[in-house]
Amino acid sequence: MHLSGMKLLDGGKVPNARRVRVFLAEKGITLPIQPVDLGQMEHKSDAFRAANPLMRVPVLVLDDGTAISESIAICRYIEELHPEPPLFGTQARERAEVEMWLRRVEFELYLPLQAVFRQLHPAMAAYEVPQVPEWGEANKPRVIAGLRLLDDALRHRPFLAGDRFSMADIAGFITVDFMKPTRLSVPEELVHLARWHRECAARPSAGA
Repeated sequence: MHLSGMKLLDGGKVPNARRVRVFLAEKGITLPIQPVDLGQMEHKSDAFRAANPLMRVPVLVLDDGTAISESIAICRYIEELHPEPPLFGTQARERAEVEMWLRRVEFELYLPLQAVFRQLHPAMAAYEVPQVPEWGEANKPRVIAGLRLLDDALRHRPFLAGDRFSMADIAGFITVDFMKPTRLSVPEELVHLARWHRECAARPSAGA
C-alpha cells in the first residue's frame, strides 16, 4: 500500500529512523522518503529545523505542513490510519503491555547504550561536545542489565509483550542491533534474547 499526502524525512541507519522503516515494512506500507544526510549536517539546515527544531530524524511531514517527529509518535499516527496488522496492541491489556515494554526498552537499554556510543565512539566527537568518557563507561553495566531484563522476559514468551510481534519488538530488536556500532557484545548466556533476536532478524521487515 502506498500512502500519498505525506513524506518521511529519513536519517538512514540511525536507530530511530530505522524503527519507522521496519514498522512501515511490517504494515506493508510505502510512502515518499526524503533522505537526510546526517554526515553532511543536513539535519541542522534551516529547512530541516523548520520541520523539527530539535534537529533529529525521522520526521513525518503531512500535506498540510504538519510535522510529526519522534519515531513512536510517527508509528502511532500510521497505526491510527491503518490499524492492521496491529503493532501497538488491540485490547487494553495488550496495549498497556506493549507500552510498558517500549518504555523499558527505551529507558533501560536504548538510553544507556546511546550514552556509551555518544561518549566513547571517536566518530561522535564532533557531535557530542564535550564527550565525557567516564559517563560512557558508567553506562556499560546499565546496558548489560537492560539486556538481562529482556532475556528474562523472553524466557517464557516468544515476544516482549506476549504472543504477538509488536512495536516493542521492533524497538528492542533495533536497539540490540545498535550494540555492534557501539562496540559492545551481547553476553553469550542470554540465550532467550539471542533466540528472539534471530527470529526478528529473519523477518522480511528487518532489512528495511
